[in-house]
Amino acid sequence: MNFLIRILVTAVVAFGLSSVLPGVRIDSFGAAILLSVVLAILNALLKPVLIILTFPITIITLGLFLFVINAGIILLAAGFVQGVRVDGFWPALLFSLLLSILVSILYKDPDRDRGRGRTD
Repeated sequence: MNFLIRILVTAVVAFGLSSVLPGVRIDSFGAAILLSVVLAILNALLKPVLIILTFPITIITLGLFLFVINAGIILLAAGFVQGVRVDGFWPALLFSLLLSILVSILYKDPDRDRGRGRTD
């Protein structure tokens, strides 16, 4: 259930950001939901592999290269989903940063919050 809520929150934020940010266009809310699902799959399967492969450059850049990985995943997901267009690296980078921040603020896992402070 939490996964579905997170997908919906991500879709709403992505659809909202597409109307504000230049260079990012999502045609419909259905495309935004599909983008959220594709992003979840890519983040689960591809992102860990990319992090391991680019570990040396991530260390040299003090972790800033992770933003490049996120932008690349956004560009890849936009390529998979029809109705989503990202015009380049910089719009993808800004979109990924704002998407991450806003989803983190808006989505709070109640199970995780309930467990804080307990020392079972």
